[in-house]
Amino acid sequence: MASAAVDDWEAERQHLRNELGNRMKAIRQNCGLTLEGAAQRSGLALSTIHKIENGRVSPSYENLVRMARAYDIGMERLFSSDHDTNPTTRMTVTRAGAGRVVRSKNFEYEVLCNALTDKKIIPLVTRVERREPLTVKDLESHDGEETIFVLSGRVELTVEHYEPVALEPGDCAYFDSTLKHGLRALDEGETKVFWACTYIDVDK
Repeated sequence: MASAAVDDWEAERQHLRNELGNRMKAIRQNCGLTLEGAAQRSGLALSTIHKIENGRVSPSYENLVRMARAYDIGMERLFSSDHDTNPTTRMTVTRAGAGRVVRSKNFEYEVLCNALTDKKIIPLVTRVERREPLTVKDLESHDGEETIFVLSGRVELTVEHYEPVALEPGDCAYFDSTLKHGLRALDEGETKVFWACTYIDVDK
């Protein structure tokens, strides 16, 4: 049974990778960019973009941000292809469990309120994986600010210049995303957080 569950998850993870890769390739092509052009605009290696588009790797959140900015689109466009280019509403609701699921290297994101374009905040419910204590190479940074509210399990938040802090259900943290940061689960059981990130400068 355990082996079957692992196989099912591996198949689902590959499906998510392929779906995201196909969407990102279509967006790049709609922008009229070659792989070389996308690499220049995003600062990512051409090989990295190629692997993402072909479902061979799961991009980190930082790389998703870079790609969205390179294509001059909102983050939500990377997660869904059915947006109205001229939205007529500024309010949307996501029912429990109905968000868009995206898999990255160490997290599974459920993207909430994805139908609303050009958001200044990206709301996520994130499943966090348990792993060894984070090192410098595990940390990433990007523009913006973030807040994390623990829903279940315990997590350890590492932010550059600060000691790692353990957070339990009901605990909340807020930090500057330009500082290198990372998150890991401390327990074997399911660990989930509500994670809200600013995608663009809220003063613009």
